[in-house]
Amino acid sequence: MNLMRKMFMCKRESSTFVVVVTSLVLLFGAVSSQPILERRFAYVGFNERMNNQDFTFTPSSSIDGGALQLTPDSQNEVVKLQNTSGRIMYNEPFKLWLDDIDKEEDIVASFSTYFYINIFRREEWNAGEGLAFLIAPTVDVPEQSWGQWMGLTNETIDGDDRNQIVAIEFDTEKQDFDPDNNHIGLNINSVKSRKTVPLKEAGIVLSPEIGTNHSIWVEYDGKAKLLQVYMSINKDPKPNKPLLNETVNLKQFVKQESFIGFSASTGSPEIQLNCVLEWTLDLERLPEKKNLTWLKILAGVGIPVLTIAILVGVWLFVGYRKKRTEHMDEESNVQGTLKRLPGMPREFKYKELKRATHNFHESMVLGNGGFGIVYKGVLQEKDRDITASSNSASRLEIAVKQFSRDSIKSKSDFLDELTIIHRLRHRNLVRLEGWCYEKGKLLLVYDFMPNGSLENHLYDVDEQNVLNWGHRYKILSGVASALHYLHNEYDQKVLHRDIKSSNILLDSEFNARLGDFGLARALDPERNSYADLHCGGVAGTMGYVAPECFHEGRATPESDVYGYGAVVLEVVCGKRPGAIVEDEQDQYSLIDWVWKLHREGHIEKAVDNQLGNDFVVDEARRLLLLGLACSHPVASERPQTQAILQILNGALPPPQVPPFKPVFMWPPMSSSSTSSILTSLSNTNNSLP
Repeated sequence: MNLMRKMFMCKRESSTFVVVVTSLVLLFGAVSSQPILERRFAYVGFNERMNNQDFTFTPSSSIDGGALQLTPDSQNEVVKLQNTSGRIMYNEPFKLWLDDIDKEEDIVASFSTYFYINIFRREEWNAGEGLAFLIAPTVDVPEQSWGQWMGLTNETIDGDDRNQIVAIEFDTEKQDFDPDNNHIGLNINSVKSRKTVPLKEAGIVLSPEIGTNHSIWVEYDGKAKLLQVYMSINKDPKPNKPLLNETVNLKQFVKQESFIGFSASTGSPEIQLNCVLEWTLDLERLPEKKNLTWLKILAGVGIPVLTIAILVGVWLFVGYRKKRTEHMDEESNVQGTLKRLPGMPREFKYKELKRATHNFHESMVLGNGGFGIVYKGVLQEKDRDITASSNSASRLEIAVKQFSRDSIKSKSDFLDELTIIHRLRHRNLVRLEGWCYEKGKLLLVYDFMPNGSLENHLYDVDEQNVLNWGHRYKILSGVASALHYLHNEYDQKVLHRDIKSSNILLDSEFNARLGDFGLARALDPERNSYADLHCGGVAGTMGYVAPECFHEGRATPESDVYGYGAVVLEVVCGKRPGAIVEDEQDQYSLIDWVWKLHREGHIEKAVDNQLGNDFVVDEARRLLLLGLACSHPVASERPQTQAILQILNGALPPPQVPPFKPVFMWPPMSSSSTSSILTSLSNTNNSLP
């Protein structure tokens, strides 16, 4: 009886599949006329370590500060900004049209791209020259393409059809052939635009005195040969009406296999920083060129081939159903495991989070987490939970972290991570509010932090929004308290492994909440370190990673303390850990510069210039000395979290820091040997004339 039932179910599924195939064949003609855009990539921020291999760079371009920097990224070295040009192109070309002589009209790929840009200038700078979205046959930037040439052409080749470029320019400097110094334009093989659109009437200034970001949508209909450009300020929604609307057949101008990216330039004295903060590309995938001989052969044997195809399809369909059932069983097992964990927070339905994030819309993106994208969500009244943390209206806002499938090595790795997160309870840690594992999608739900990350309050802020000294001290104290809890007060020792300013979030009262536990690991009682044997490199972020980690490939409480020290110096000095500081015509790393000021007896000069004199000198000295002590090259010499808290609270004096930065040695020596060598070096240096 069971066998007959299975045969009947198989027969019914086969019949259903045949009906579906037949319907698709009948509808294919209607559907195929509509271009299907395929997501090629989506970057909601750029990471030098993770994304460098995705792009090609010219000498003046780089990834820095979470953005594509098309020209040098330096506000302090004006000379280096003058007369530069650069390109950053995606490292693989895309097929943009077909060479099909059987068609009466050209077959050109449709595409839609979104990018988020910042053209920054200081108030005293005269902005120039411009930034461009570019389709080009090569990734190379032409020689002497600075100034008015915007990295597109130069005086010799401008206007030459062999350039094979099409660009959308965002121009901030008026030339004789430009309408003004604030416009967009369509450029074909030349910087003299085929069509320009001044932006004044739209209320848009490309490079205002107060730094502003802009959202841009460039859409191309390959069938209608219509190019449209939309633009809004910051993250305002896409306008209904395009700024630029022009018919252009790309096949007539660009190479079949072309590169897509950006170019920019500066002049002299016109300078600006040309940054791309986000970029998404959806592009139609064109079919391969048709072979008429094969079509004739297939037409002659169509019925047998179709019969075989249906039989194979039925077999695949039945296999798919079986695999889908197995996947559902696995999903059910994982859900059961999660629900059985003690103290597990709420389980959300996928549709609730989809609704809360507006279908995970790009406008709701807060940033990149360690293993995926973080979205802002607003729960509707009917989706609000019965949990204690969502009793007030202010708790309707959430942060949803969506994991990418390829980022999680295995289900067991994720369960280990979630086991750590869901049991952590501390006022200075971001609280996990819930989770969702449904339809193969994995999501974690956290408290929403209205003031965003600490990093956003340290850089490129106007004078009115400079983070005051009281908030800075409170934030560093909060992070230290969270780190002490992870290392000493939780029932297992937890290593965070990625302490940095972008992972420190701020609530409405600027209290620090340490977040992003994507790299965190809990240690067994008998262990004091963790080594990821499957990691291709050192976990963490450059500038915050302790030097010994590069040699032994393992994390320890002392390496977490090193990351904290980097954050201390960053917050007090207002400079990134990897920044180069110029002082008396010499260049120093941030740590070396602070150590130099300490040796000279005026360490307080390292305090962020944005604060002026609005800080407490004794507290600044205490923090800077603590930052140097935590950044000690010898791991055993760094203070423990208990001592850090006592120093911050004033229960202990500031740490004793040698006047000269100790030398990192590998393998490490014993503490007594290290102290002896350091004392010897210090005496030697003090005896120098």
